[in-house]
Amino acid sequence: MSMFEDIPVDVGVIYEGERIRRNNMQIELGGPKQPAKFELVRAKKMDEIEDEKVTIIGPDLKDLPEGGNVPFGILIEVAGKAIEEDLEGVVERRIHEYCNFVEGIMHLNQRYDIWIRVSKKAFQKGLNSFTHVGKVLARLYKSELPFIEKIQITFITDPAKVKELHDQAMDVYEARDAKARGMKDDEVDTFYGCTLCQSFAPTHMCVITPQRYSNCGSISWFDGRASAQVDPKGPVFAIEKGEMLDAEKGEFSGINETIKQKTLGAVDRVWMYTGFGYPHTSCGCFEAMAFYIPEVEGYGIVDRGFKGVTVNGLPFSTLADSGAGGRQVDGFHGISIEYMRSPKFLEADGGWDRIVWMPQSVKDRVAEFMPETAKTNVATENDAKTVDELKVFLKEKNHPVLQRWTEEAEEVPEAEAEEAAEGTMFPVSTATVSAGGFKIIFKNAKIHAEKVIIKREKPKR
Repeated sequence: MSMFEDIPVDVGVIYEGERIRRNNMQIELGGPKQPAKFELVRAKKMDEIEDEKVTIIGPDLKDLPEGGNVPFGILIEVAGKAIEEDLEGVVERRIHEYCNFVEGIMHLNQRYDIWIRVSKKAFQKGLNSFTHVGKVLARLYKSELPFIEKIQITFITDPAKVKELHDQAMDVYEARDAKARGMKDDEVDTFYGCTLCQSFAPTHMCVITPQRYSNCGSISWFDGRASAQVDPKGPVFAIEKGEMLDAEKGEFSGINETIKQKTLGAVDRVWMYTGFGYPHTSCGCFEAMAFYIPEVEGYGIVDRGFKGVTVNGLPFSTLADSGAGGRQVDGFHGISIEYMRSPKFLEADGGWDRIVWMPQSVKDRVAEFMPETAKTNVATENDAKTVDELKVFLKEKNHPVLQRWTEEAEEVPEAEAEEAAEGTMFPVSTATVSAGGFKIIFKNAKIHAEKVIIKREKPKR
């Protein structure tokens, strides 16, 4: 007898990666339109919870407006002899996986960024109550993670209660994150990998080190260790870091070997501390995107919560699409907010000396960990709304990135330039032009130049 016979829709791994478009959705829970949404797991004593109890605070699925969007929270409480506080983050991250096992449910992101859709088709089949979802989660958790002896699940759609518990959850997340700060990558022999997002990004694997959180921001090195210990065959696993191949860029033989295996050869090399060359792959659940702004030789940062367009005129969604899906794209780097608090943050690219723009809300969150100079010379949407305005700002602040800019063009005398260039063909055996994430390669081409401008450049540091 199947443990899901009383559930009106199918449940299984085949539904992972299911996409539910807006015109096919019955309801949207959380997501970018809602400032308050969360999912949280808390460890409890055995006598503090009622096993497999499902509680709904606020309107149930059948009472929510069709096509609507509501604030949303999931609180899961677990107990067992082996349950301890360090396992909360491990159990919490599985909400993403188990929700996506349910036909007609699409779950994205984590923690305070959750975005869930229920399809019209599943709703019409009878998936019209959170009670069904709670039963599935409880049974999957106890089946997949046997150290959980008792589990209690609460779904919240009441706006006031969501806001209250969201604020409490933020305090819990911060306390967890703070535990890993201060550790260094060179102090451990083992890193951890996570493939929970491969249903949406098949060639992605997160590498979790003491100084680099998972892209989603929900798994620290301690969480990775705890998860690998209690579920060694699960989606979070140990990586022997192996030989240090490049200390500056953060290349390790063990990471290369593991990611090649986990992505079936699609990715075979990763540099951990840079957004260029062989950058860490990006899934789709990352908290923020670091994006290169070539006009100023620096990085911008934008997070999911930013509603406007960035300094280069693009919103988060467009920039996220440029680097998501498990690809390695120069200059597009999915990151967690916690990684911005790390000394290894884009270290090979110059770290904070290379950051030129970010939303004020993100700057406020990481200000305590920013160098003093960066607090004043990194622009926000309040300082610069265009690249031209950003250039002016950076010059006024004498931002370190100015050292990377070339000197003003020194043109040769006009007559000489015209004489040298007019009617001249330059044969080129191979030339490469990079733009917009693509490379265009010209072979055996002839290029006609109407004018030649000669610039003297400073060496890039």
